[in-house]
Amino acid sequence: MLDQRSEYSGPERRRRRVYFTRNTEYHFLDDRCVAVRRRDTGQWRVAHVALQHTLSGCVRFSPNGEVQPKAAPPEVGDALFFATDGADVITSVLTSVGRPLPQTISAYPI
Repeated sequence: MLDQRSEYSGPERRRRRVYFTRNTEYHFLDDRCVAVRRRDTGQWRVAHVALQHTLSGCVRFSPNGEVQPKAAPPEVGDALFFATDGADVITSVLTSVGRPLPQTISAYPI
């Protein structure tokens, strides 16, 4: 019997993504950060500066510490960049990128 599965080659339809740094999870709906959680305790951060901000892009650090902007979507080794009304925010380096589980999404603080 032939395998009937095929790879979907159209545009990305999934709207949720989670970016992991060593200490923090950044949860997104489209390009907006909707939840931030500490990885060590699992506690949601309700006052994090990235919350409700749109992702402005990502950066990569050169070996000598210079910040280099990237046009491509964030991937492991990049840092997230948020331009805000106050000080801009650059996260620590991403260790992984994934999709949040449905039970995690339902646990987001309001």
